Amino acid sequence: MWLIFFLIGVIGQIDNDGGGSQPRVTEAAPPPAGGLVAEPQEPTGRFTTATEIRPILQATRGNWVAVRDFNGQDLVYFTHLLAWRCGLVQLRYAVNGGPDAVFPLPTCHEDEAAPNALKPEDGLPYVGFSQGYVQRIDVTIVYDDLAEERISVDRSGVLIP
Repeated sequence: MWLIFFLIGVIGQIDNDGGGSQPRVTEAAPPPAGGLVAEPQEPTGRFTTATEIRPILQATRGNWVAVRDFNGQDLVYFTHLLAWRCGLVQLRYAVNGGPDAVFPLPTCHEDEAAPNALKPEDGLPYVGFSQGYVQRIDVTIVYDDLAEERISVDRSGVLIP
């Protein structure tokens, strides 16, 4: 029961008008092209379907992406989304209003106790840009039922030390 109140509290704090440091959310787009196929939505309790992860990702939009100024680079992190990737089929991002790029999602570890776990062999959870370049990031996720959600955030709202 406390989880429901927590999620309601978080959802209530999300500012959908794009102001401040909160992400601006746009409505779900039509299903994507490119050969993506919807997967069955049979909840397993392992958080591997859109049905299971959607409420979590909707409540945590402000954590989908982060920017870190590190070693002379802007690093754009997708760690939070990767931790729920088993219910996603695609992750796209655009920097400063540029074209969308696809961030490769590591495969799920379905045969293990924690299918969403990130392992060293899954690759780095970020992409790098020149220092100070990233001012705005648009992130689009495509759930495994092919529904999409998109947020837009300013650097100042997602900058981490």
